[in-house]
Amino acid sequence: MKRTITTLLAAGAVGGAAVLGAAYFGLVNVGADDPHFPAVHAFLAMARDRSIEVRARDIEVPNLKDAALIKAGAGNYNAMCIGCHLAPGVEKTELSQALYPSPPDLTKIGVSGDPAVVFWTIKHGIKATGMPAWGKSMDDQYIWGIVAFLDQLPQLNTEQYQAMVASSGGHQHGGGESDMHNHEGQHGGAKFEHGSHGDSAGHSDSEAAHDHGGTPSEPVPVADHHGDHQTAKAHSAHPASPPPKTHVHKDGKEHTHDK
Repeated sequence: MKRTITTLLAAGAVGGAAVLGAAYFGLVNVGADDPHFPAVHAFLAMARDRSIEVRARDIEVPNLKDAALIKAGAGNYNAMCIGCHLAPGVEKTELSQALYPSPPDLTKIGVSGDPAVVFWTIKHGIKATGMPAWGKSMDDQYIWGIVAFLDQLPQLNTEQYQAMVASSGGHQHGGGESDMHNHEGQHGGAKFEHGSHGDSAGHSDSEAAHDHGGTPSEPVPVADHHGDHQTAKAHSAHPASPPPKTHVHKDGKEHTHDK
């Protein structure tokens, strides 16, 4: 028995040292385009799912059929989530293709049977996956709005989705809103212009020049004619006065005429 325990401990120590050595010497590829080994992926997925399930078990779920809740969730989902999790009429985006693990297509799975798990995930995020902790800027009621909307999402077609977004209040979540994560109509999908942000993918107006392979166009300088005519304009507005006329009287006093 002692020999068995000693053997197991030695094997564990050697295995641990091998893992640490591989990590230290850079043998582990952390590139998002190099998937985990199946066993590693299965372990991480199990750890993630169990972690969330344990922490979400006591969360009280509100009425997800509340129309106001669903409506608010539609605007926030359209502004914040479709870049990764897609929408009816939006099949893929740069983010949805580039992230690893690949974000789930929520148009197909919705809340996946457990609203409390979805709420916890949206609020707290998931480490090293690209899923943000929206609870840092979003009040719980707005997170529940997204959950309520996700409960409806798999049943919506493109027209129904757009109509629901149009009737919503757009991007709102009780403080901390910004333009930077708005993914409305990103890259090839229909652009929904009913949110509170004008750009289509959370990028700046320079997105038009973002074409992955083209050369950004040089800005064309615009001549400033105002500067060229500034002096002439000043002169025309204030014409030069004629020089004053001066003469000297017999008593030696000098006298100047204004005109």
